[in-house]
Amino acid sequence: MIVLLPARMTKKEEAHWVAEMQQRLQRSEKRRGALAGASDEVLLERSQELNQRYFKGDATPASVRWVPPMRTRWASCTTIDRTIRVSSHLRKVPGWVLDYVLVHELAHLIVPGHGPDFWKLVRRYQKTERAMGYLEGLASAAGWGITEED
Repeated sequence: MIVLLPARMTKKEEAHWVAEMQQRLQRSEKRRGALAGASDEVLLERSQELNQRYFKGDATPASVRWVPPMRTRWASCTTIDRTIRVSSHLRKVPGWVLDYVLVHELAHLIVPGHGPDFWKLVRRYQKTERAMGYLEGLASAAGWGITEED
């Protein structure tokens, strides 16, 4: 861990902020790891919670499961059988990013395409833009050909 601090800080202030940043990192890693090893059942439970919060129960999936890494998308939804598949590439992303992907796929259960009505639903999730940026950066850094529209 590298912590950059202003040179004007005292040694006591530095020690305080290094400890604070370590605690924040540990909390973040704990939250991040909460779904990293999650089973398909836990993924389904999280989707059900998000469905209630953002869609009042109107986007109930039949199943949500992890699948081997997808080459061109983060997740996919089949509206006919109401199934959602999530790429294992997302096992290590922060929870708020995975939540965005789940909200995105749940919205497809209400609006199949990527038109304005679809994006209106997805943007109910407050961190949509931030998560999209995170995923774009992740795909670019890893050299994956994954784009948001897929």
